[in-house]
Amino acid sequence: MPSESTRLDRNLCTPLTRNIRGDAAVSLDAYRNNGGYRGLQQALDMVPEHITALVKEAGLRGRGGAGFNTGLKWSFVPGNDQYSGPRYLICNADEMEPGAFKDRYLLERDPHLLIEGMLIAASAINASTAYIFIRGEYHLAAQRLSHALEEAHRAGLLGKRILGRDFSLQIHVHRSSGNYICGEETALLNALEGRRAIPRTKPPFPQVSGLWGKPTVVNNVETLCNLPCLLALGADWYRQLGREEDAGSKLFGVSGRVNNPGVWELPMGTPVREIIENHAGGMQPGFRLRGFLPGGGSTDFLAPRHLDLPMDYDVIGKAGSRMGTGTLMILDDHTCPVGLVLNLQRFFARESCGWCTPCRDGLPWVVEILERIEAGRGEKQDLILLRQLARRMAPGTTFCALAPGAAEPLQSSLKLFLNDYLAHIVQRGCPYGHSARPQSEPACAH
Repeated sequence: MPSESTRLDRNLCTPLTRNIRGDAAVSLDAYRNNGGYRGLQQALDMVPEHITALVKEAGLRGRGGAGFNTGLKWSFVPGNDQYSGPRYLICNADEMEPGAFKDRYLLERDPHLLIEGMLIAASAINASTAYIFIRGEYHLAAQRLSHALEEAHRAGLLGKRILGRDFSLQIHVHRSSGNYICGEETALLNALEGRRAIPRTKPPFPQVSGLWGKPTVVNNVETLCNLPCLLALGADWYRQLGREEDAGSKLFGVSGRVNNPGVWELPMGTPVREIIENHAGGMQPGFRLRGFLPGGGSTDFLAPRHLDLPMDYDVIGKAGSRMGTGTLMILDDHTCPVGLVLNLQRFFARESCGWCTPCRDGLPWVVEILERIEAGRGEKQDLILLRQLARRMAPGTTFCALAPGAAEPLQSSLKLFLNDYLAHIVQRGCPYGHSARPQSEPACAH
């Protein structure tokens, strides 16, 4: 049994950031002294099916953007009675969503939290090999992860017969050299296999046929970091952390013209207004909130009337957007919404893998039209064309969610900020006194 000094407090309300003090990474000794690896010990006393059932019951939803129930996702992996070969666990740390920086915060400052979470997930799906697929630009995070993995190996927390049990796991850090598309789980699998990073047709889903055709689970960094305290303190404790329907706590971030941009761990269901005003310090003097993207650059704009909505997957969905990564991007009244959307569309067009037509051809076409409007050469029929392109990039028309995600800020801006688009066209220029940065070459040949 753990001593009083290492037993986790059931009153704990910030399980993701409780160890973090400043910018330094938490060492193994500090992590264990604060109750670290208690969740792993609890997991190793359970059969894999019971771990999966506990996580499912707790209501942990994936923190990568889709919000799918994590335990339910694990349950699709074939049991030992159906399949006896290798299985793989992959941590998706390829955080390239515009406006998102929450995973980097955890990777750099508390790498052992992720390692323990991966050990728990691997024991639940009977995996003995795991990979951390990390964004290539996350140099400090990769360095600190590698050091933490060495610490865990020396302490007998990785390798063979972990903690003297019949459980072994090797975790490898894979530095991505790919683009934004590698964050899509099946494109990630192709990249990890040394193939071109393009999405796979589903079904089969990775839980049945993933890495090298074997059962594979891909989970986000923040999702896995929820597991240690969940296992140590139980499903009832985890559910009561949330304020609304969704359970647990979440890293919420804010970027834009606020007084205190950053990231904070708060209960699921925390109202948008509270995040912006209490934690981000409200709008900077002289700036007014016009709208916000609630979950990163691939979500629909919401308006000031939505400020009192709780940040909850279903609530934000019913309002017409997605909670996504939970990292809010603020649009102020001095920033041109057309230019903002153009900047996002340039990113998505550049990051497309080119595998399907709506994404490969549609996104550059959107960029060309928006550049024309921003430069004062737009026509009213361009707005009709933009709406048509957004519909043609909708879910179900592409192999993955890149183009549908790119269409969300576009289509919602055409509703909320239509007068801004019309002003560009009527005034033959950007009414905010600037035009978008010109491209070095045409966006497409249309």
